[in-house]
Amino acid sequence: MKKEIKITTIPSLIDMHVHFREPGFEYKETIETGIKSARKGGFSGVCTMPNTNPVTDNPKVVKEILKKAKKHKFEIYPVAAITKNLDSLELVDFKELKKAGAIAFSNDGLPLLDKDVFLEALKSEELILSHCEDETKEVTWQIEMFKKALELGFKPRLHFCHISKKDSVDVIRTAKKQGLNITCETAPHYFTFTNENIGLDGVYKMNPPLASEMDKKAIMDGLFDNTIDVIATDHAPHSDEEKLRPHMASPNGITGLETAFSLAYELLGLDKTLEKMAYNPRRILGINNKKMIKVALDETWIVDPKLFESKCKVSPYKAMKLKGRIIND
Repeated sequence: MKKEIKITTIPSLIDMHVHFREPGFEYKETIETGIKSARKGGFSGVCTMPNTNPVTDNPKVVKEILKKAKKHKFEIYPVAAITKNLDSLELVDFKELKKAGAIAFSNDGLPLLDKDVFLEALKSEELILSHCEDETKEVTWQIEMFKKALELGFKPRLHFCHISKKDSVDVIRTAKKQGLNITCETAPHYFTFTNENIGLDGVYKMNPPLASEMDKKAIMDGLFDNTIDVIATDHAPHSDEEKLRPHMASPNGITGLETAFSLAYELLGLDKTLEKMAYNPRRILGINNKKMIKVALDETWIVDPKLFESKCKVSPYKAMKLKGRIIND
């Protein structure tokens, strides 16, 4: 007799950090394949990062992304660049891009290291998604700029992307205890793997890089004590050929949309997973996405990247047995 599958209906997931690669890098991923991957993972909305080609730093690119998302009846919340072409020190026109449909601003792909320019961005009072590479150092001075913006009478909004280090968690925890209204995210790979997993190819290569067991534990602690508000995937696909190159020659980034829910659910349980992947992203972004999804919480499944909807079929999660399966009707 076939075992009956218990189905639970839950709020759909929102991913605050993905790279759909279009325009410019469609051989890695397209908006269409990215949406298919997101849907399979239980997401009904995603924030796409601006390191496209051309860069998402003007209304034309924002509108084109939204047009393609609408065609597939899916919610994309475009994140525009903070500075023109990402690599300049000239701020974009925040109001113009917001009017076109940008939900937030980030220089993801290239960190913004000029303190004065960063302060001016915070003074826009738009949501800034900060991409840090020298992670703890940049988190520390950016919090100081946040305080300065407050002192100047502004209402800055700051969210730190893909936090991966213990020291960064500690700095953010202290800032929150001081009453600063900042938020942050991590990604499943930072509470699943460590630098001990890194091999000869690029399968485990990402930015920020995987760190120590101590850092991994700190990320988990930060999730449980709510220092870390959000689990985002940082879904960053490349071609299979690129990811399978020797480690130093392979680009940073892994696919994450189709495995994220199960990885979070196994660590945190349902309530905490929904807090990090459904409720908090909606609150931080200020969106009213009421879509629901179905999950089989007791079902186990084996990760087979060949079955991914993403163009990238290389994954560090290959052959892992996970619990909690998204049901796609």
